Amino acid sequence: MRNRKAYILILTVLLSALFIYSCREIELVVPTEYEIIYNDYPAPDSKIRGMYVVNEGNMGSNKCTLDYLDFMSSLYARNFYAERNPNVVMELGDVGNDIQIYGNKLYVVVNCSHKVEVLNAHTGKRIGQVDIPNCRYIRFYKGKAYVSSYVGPVLIDPDAPRGAVYKVDTTSLKVLDKVTVGYQPEEMEIVDDYMYVANSGGYRAPNYDNTVSVIQMEDFKQVEKIPVGINLHRVKLDSYKRLWVSSRGDYKSIHSNLYILDKRKGYNKMVVTDTLNIPCSNMAIHGDSLYLYSTEWSDYEGKNTITYGIINVKTKELVSTNFITDGTEKSITIPYGIAIHPETGDIYVTDAKNYVSSGTLYCFDRYGKKKWSVRTGDIPAHMVFLNKDFGR
Repeated sequence: MRNRKAYILILTVLLSALFIYSCREIELVVPTEYEIIYNDYPAPDSKIRGMYVVNEGNMGSNKCTLDYLDFMSSLYARNFYAERNPNVVMELGDVGNDIQIYGNKLYVVVNCSHKVEVLNAHTGKRIGQVDIPNCRYIRFYKGKAYVSSYVGPVLIDPDAPRGAVYKVDTTSLKVLDKVTVGYQPEEMEIVDDYMYVANSGGYRAPNYDNTVSVIQMEDFKQVEKIPVGINLHRVKLDSYKRLWVSSRGDYKSIHSNLYILDKRKGYNKMVVTDTLNIPCSNMAIHGDSLYLYSTEWSDYEGKNTITYGIINVKTKELVSTNFITDGTEKSITIPYGIAIHPETGDIYVTDAKNYVSSGTLYCFDRYGKKKWSVRTGDIPAHMVFLNKDFGR
């Protein structure tokens, strides 16, 4: 009898534990929310299936999430990752900083979790991860992924180490090599077997870096540093093989700026050919048009100055001081991300609002008129389009 009672007691405890565990599992997995985007169906012959949106989440909150806009059904899915990967502890992680697609894989760079999360681009299911310290942005070249990294801890430090670019095999997801570049490297672009890396030096303020590192891809060695401007961030390549590089400035007397790097006639190296004196926080190039916005913080004034514009990349001229033409930019608090639909020219702008609550994704047609907006996760920032064949 005593053994039977002991057996029943043990069984009860086990069942209770299982019940609690199951309930906890259910509570931890936040279900995907769906919302219909009305009157926005694609052309029948469109090759673009959808668009992923990474919400950074406030640093330290572990609230990086992934949303997905399905162009085929006009459904917007919030928190796409968790429901499809219920067994992943801590979900995507802390501060999503970039998202790209290469082949059939989706790569999410999660800065403060020191990893690149790799998913099936079609299903959103996790394939694996690549551990890289303080990782920032990712680009691809001949079957390899290249990830910029601050290398050191997430910490403002005048003695912060130089950063690096890590080389990763996209099949095995193993780190193959790394090369040291400037301080706190950010975005990268590849032109004619050379990679150009914007170095910020953001952790070492006021002693910012001011260079673009040049990496020879075959030998994977840094071969040059090009002086450009302090606290560099974005690098975009246009169809004329020119690089558009943004500087954040020092948030005081040196303002954000936009530079053009090009090869002068008879000179095989990239140099700064133009300083445009246009502030730029982020940009996207579509055809001969570069769409940009600036959210420029001033320590002196204690506020942001927000501007929008379009530059003709062929003539290098500012052709519009606002790509939003119907006045609806007044509803955007903090523009934080931009992408252009490669087929329709629709303009997508994210709004981080107060950085601690849900943001908003806005869609404008190519003429700058608002089509719709939808609620996102916290701090929506980075977008990538998914082709129907899952590759690029």
